Amino acid sequence: MEKIKMQTPLVEMDGDEMTRILWQMIKEELLFPYIDLNTEYYDLGLKHRDDTDDQVTIDAAEATKKYGVAVKCATITPNKARMEEYSLKKMYKSPNGTIRALLDGTVFRAPIIVKGIEPCVRSWKKPITLARHAYGDIYKNTEFYIDKPGKVELVYTSSDGEEKRALVQEFKAPGVAMGMHNMEASIESFARSCFNYALDTKQDVWFGAKDTISKTYDSRFKEVFSHIYEAEFKGKFKDAGLTYFYSLIDDVVARVMKAEGGFIWACKNYDGDVMSDMVSSAFGSLAMMTSVLVSPHGYYEYEAAHGTVQRHYYRHLEGKETSTNSVATIFAWTGALRKRGELDGNRELVSFADTLEEATLTTIESGKMTKDLALITSLQEAVVLNSREFILAVKVSLDGLLN
Repeated sequence: MEKIKMQTPLVEMDGDEMTRILWQMIKEELLFPYIDLNTEYYDLGLKHRDDTDDQVTIDAAEATKKYGVAVKCATITPNKARMEEYSLKKMYKSPNGTIRALLDGTVFRAPIIVKGIEPCVRSWKKPITLARHAYGDIYKNTEFYIDKPGKVELVYTSSDGEEKRALVQEFKAPGVAMGMHNMEASIESFARSCFNYALDTKQDVWFGAKDTISKTYDSRFKEVFSHIYEAEFKGKFKDAGLTYFYSLIDDVVARVMKAEGGFIWACKNYDGDVMSDMVSSAFGSLAMMTSVLVSPHGYYEYEAAHGTVQRHYYRHLEGKETSTNSVATIFAWTGALRKRGELDGNRELVSFADTLEEATLTTIESGKMTKDLALITSLQEAVVLNSREFILAVKVSLDGLLN
């Protein structure tokens, strides 16, 4: 077949470790033979981020604003051990946090449902979509280690010189302290994104935070959601037969575990990070979840919601076989290609993205899968494939659907 042309580039953000290996395999086997792939490439591998003092991450986010659609590989957020391993100049912030802060918006994550992989939670019958706030909290924090007695204060100085102070802690021994923030405009964007997405997908919205403990910070999230819902969305939700409710996150978690699914679970930034991993794992695997950042400014960034699969990467470096699930990374590419096609009116590109997703699921449903799925599948006599073999099996299914 003649390769599909692309009018506008995608912003391509390469990543780290085993997902970087899979990234190249996917391009070579599932994209290059079928698409005249047009991307603006940014290497967000940890070494290159260090070489550029992390400017490459900012450049990639700015390019996303220019072109509107990006696809991102999983990346390392360095800790002390990673800093030593890679001989870094400093312990850089999360690249995802940097990008999300620049693009704003909300991260929507939903499990990839496939026959033969049943949820661990017996009551779940439909996907649960996680709506994760994409700005602030610990991802934009300031923190330090306290090594001797003293006090830590929270200080605000207004532009006209007014000052507010609050004691955080009187330290009599070593400890740690952290300051974090959020912006009301970002919380408003988060709320509107959740309610609009709910109307588009015909799903209820559940939101939970900890306003009984965080009586200012979390309470402001609760208040903003309530105000925007009452002022802008209550009538629309009633007409669509949808509901919105808020409760303490403790209560929401308990309700989620007994629900059937089929709703949007709105979470603050860190809550969404943790709970999306819980939901994806309970539906089958961390590698079986889609993730897209939707900005109110019209930007879209697609990624795999899991990490860089460090353990498999070390095995790969030793020349040992790995069986790494590439489904979420494949779906990051298909999501970005589909959106690029929709925005450009490129029906061939949209159709190809749909077909590649179908080929991926068909491959698993035929009994060919990576080890993580083979351990939990209800299909009889599943065939465990290594990392490359699975991608090649998807290619066979894709060729069969295209021909």
